[in-house]
Amino acid sequence: MMEAILREGLEALSLPSGGVPALVRYGELLAEKNKVMNLTAITDPAGTARLHFLDSAALLTLADFRGKAVVDVGTGAGFPGLPLKILEPSIRLTLLDAQRKRVDFLEEVCRDLGLGDVECVHGRAEEFAGERRESFDLAVSRAVAALPVLAELCLPLVKPGGAFLAMKSVGSGEELNAAGRAVQLLGGRLERPLDYAIPGTDVRHRLVILTKIGETPKKYPRTFAKIKKNPL
Repeated sequence: MMEAILREGLEALSLPSGGVPALVRYGELLAEKNKVMNLTAITDPAGTARLHFLDSAALLTLADFRGKAVVDVGTGAGFPGLPLKILEPSIRLTLLDAQRKRVDFLEEVCRDLGLGDVECVHGRAEEFAGERRESFDLAVSRAVAALPVLAELCLPLVKPGGAFLAMKSVGSGEELNAAGRAVQLLGGRLERPLDYAIPGTDVRHRLVILTKIGETPKKYPRTFAKIKKNPL
């Protein structure tokens, strides 16, 4: 079932289907691990295929990932980073998450699938930015946090000329309007959001693109306690 859904969905997105066997295997590993730790609330193969894999894959139709250094901030069970890497092998991927068990799972998946050029990092985004500041072409995140918070965590990681891609709901207009000042302070520019449909569903999501037009001031990101208490 998952294989058929993925092939049909990737065709609808006009994306090649060469990564389907690896995605199916990833789905199996996810389902097995989810029995002993909480990685996802979506447990059926059809839901995993559509709401995780195809949702992630849609980004490849909205931005150019070829040959890019990409960091997935707060990746959780690996979304959107791992599906992007599987479908576009030229990506140099860093998966960042604050929970050690999740990072261990991602390392297991990468070994099982034989994925190269993937770095799995256990750490907090605001601390990681101190080590790898402005060293990525693209940052992506599907984390559930307000855009001013995500921008402060992610834009410092992006090189000038790169972009931060935030996966949001189509009802995020008010959030985008509230983020303008933060994005400007962090050296970014808010582009026109791109809405897309997940193939095989009635679900529409939104990709928010923050282009990095200048360096992020060194005082950002602040500690997470300060970010949370006083968002930009």
